[in-house]
Amino acid sequence: MPLMLYNHRFIIAILCSLILLASSSCKKVQEDFTEDILQQYFDQNILNRDFKVRLANNNGTDITADYDGYRFRLLKNTNYDGPMTASKNGVVLYTGTWSTNEDFGKLVITLNQPSVPAEFVFINRQWRFAEKGIPVMKLAPWGSSAAIELQMERL
Repeated sequence: MPLMLYNHRFIIAILCSLILLASSSCKKVQEDFTEDILQQYFDQNILNRDFKVRLANNNGTDITADYDGYRFRLLKNTNYDGPMTASKNGVVLYTGTWSTNEDFGKLVITLNQPSVPAEFVFINRQWRFAEKGIPVMKLAPWGSSAAIELQMERL
């Protein structure tokens, strides 16, 4: 009788271990799948595409006109960073970098070569994606609730 009781416990322990192992490996597959979809979306809809500023709102002041004629492009270095350009009339005027985090929820823009005009200080910051509804990306400051908004429209 005691031997039979131990056999049942052993079988239950094995089943629990298998269930635990299966559930933890499924989670990893789900995380990888989600990351792949986000990465594909970013690659296909944002990288190597021209964007213009559709709306730039700095604490209630519309500064969209400061960016008239500019085209911005994020180029790919890795899945999470790369060079960035700002051009006007087809001529690249400013260069810099962009980077994002692993869930593609944050976008850091740094345009700095050659020295950029004062209005680019607004763009050069850490942004969070408020909405990625292409053709328009809606950005808000990362870690802040300030009334600052940047909308960039894909061309």
